Amino acid sequence: MTGTEPTSPASPTSPAAPDSARRPLVAILSGAGISTDSGIPDYRGPQGVWRQDPEAEKLVTYEYYMNDPEIRRRAWLVRRDSPALHAEPNAAHEAIARLERSGVPVRVITQNVDGLHQLAGVPDRKVLELHGTGRFVVCTRCHARSPMSEAIARVNAGDPDPACAECGGILKSATVMFGERLDPQVLGTAMSVAKAADVFIAVGTSLQVQPAASLAGVAAEHGARLIIMNADPTPYDGLAAETIRTPIGTALPALLATLVP
Repeated sequence: MTGTEPTSPASPTSPAAPDSARRPLVAILSGAGISTDSGIPDYRGPQGVWRQDPEAEKLVTYEYYMNDPEIRRRAWLVRRDSPALHAEPNAAHEAIARLERSGVPVRVITQNVDGLHQLAGVPDRKVLELHGTGRFVVCTRCHARSPMSEAIARVNAGDPDPACAECGGILKSATVMFGERLDPQVLGTAMSVAKAADVFIAVGTSLQVQPAASLAGVAAEHGARLIIMNADPTPYDGLAAETIRTPIGTALPALLATLVP
């Protein structure tokens, strides 16, 4: 492992610094558990969305969504009423942003679609959104992209299934639905980050959804110090140098404070 900080697709490549000047790269894989303190429910926890309403999975399954107008209408109502639309970053998001501002090389790989890492101040180029973003919508026909807020305004105005303003195609959130592939460039960059990381922190994720979960194993195999912070055990706990079960809102800021130079 070289340990050099990877360059994101949006970042220019710069000359490698001498080893004596290099700071350890910290990679953070975040899941739904990091955003629960912001009022966004998780999916697989005891009060998770999938456990409360198993039918909810249909609303984010591509085949159902594309073929059933009623599913789309229900999905738009869920988006309209989602707490994620008005959520604010919490102490955990802010701690990551502070670490990044301190000069420590940080890359965030997130399974979340809420955009809270960026709202907390982490530069967009340092955030890899594996499952896309819920803050934009995309046309499934012409691929035009526009803010989610504009589509929600149309729903509030009485359009139960707003179509693309450019071509009339079906709109969906710019998230990766069940049945869709992850962006191979984003996933490839995430793999590079995992291989290069000196410290890899998996926080608020069950590490059950592949291929995102495999990043923890890749990091450990390439020599990273793997730290898993989650309320429940994960399949990768055996590879971790440390597992933390205490609440993320206090545990993550305390942990990251030890990494600030």
